[in-house]
Amino acid sequence: MENPSSTRTQAERADQTRARILDAATREFSANGLAGARTERIAEAAGVNKALLYYYFRGKDALYAAALETVGARMAAASMSVLTQECSAGERLLRTALNHFDRIYSQPVFQSLMQQEMIRLRNSESRELSPLVEKLFRPMGQMMLAVAEEGIRSGELIGVESSQLIYAIIGPNVFYFLSAPMMNLIIETDPLHPSALEFRRKVTIEYLGQALFTDRMRGAGLSARVLADTPMPQRVEPPTHPFHKVRVGKSNIDADKSSAVEVRHM
Repeated sequence: MENPSSTRTQAERADQTRARILDAATREFSANGLAGARTERIAEAAGVNKALLYYYFRGKDALYAAALETVGARMAAASMSVLTQECSAGERLLRTALNHFDRIYSQPVFQSLMQQEMIRLRNSESRELSPLVEKLFRPMGQMMLAVAEEGIRSGELIGVESSQLIYAIIGPNVFYFLSAPMMNLIIETDPLHPSALEFRRKVTIEYLGQALFTDRMRGAGLSARVLADTPMPQRVEPPTHPFHKVRVGKSNIDADKSSAVEVRHM
């Protein structure tokens, strides 16, 4: 009879091997895209041979789909955990905005993979994302809208069409990171310098506290609380995605500079 502990150990090793392959694949696809990625490099980075890689995954397309699902699941789980916290709807949206900023900043490999997939989807090249919409992204989007509607009904948040609140909390983060290369050329200051990112993170949440709440004093207080109990994370990956391929400008920005600097980051 087979030893149960031996079977369990084999299963654990298999899970660890699969996880290593997925991690290496995520990095490879993030850096080179689906077309440019090479299974040889993935296998080498994961410490396996190609035969074992194909044992776990049928081919590069299947590996890409699995890597994308892993990234999407992490993103959705992080967002849902914030959206279901025990606090007011307005505070949950502030925390969602901060979580989104921190994810772009601290997880560039994951973010790059998702951005590439958005481009492929726009060009009608993607088949992998559609199943994930129903499984991950639609429930997350519906939860965000439900939180926004709750805040509007309670009078905590301004009375606008609920999806506009979602654009308001996500849009500034997306634009800031996407526009960073151009802004670096215009203002000759690197928007992705750590001090600039720290400053932007702070003023974005403060702005949302003023803009979205019917009671601005309450919004300001919630913004301060959210920032105080959510330290800025460190990067978990080196800056390899397109957002970070920006030269360092002539000057840096301190997070505590005056409002003159704040204008440069609007």
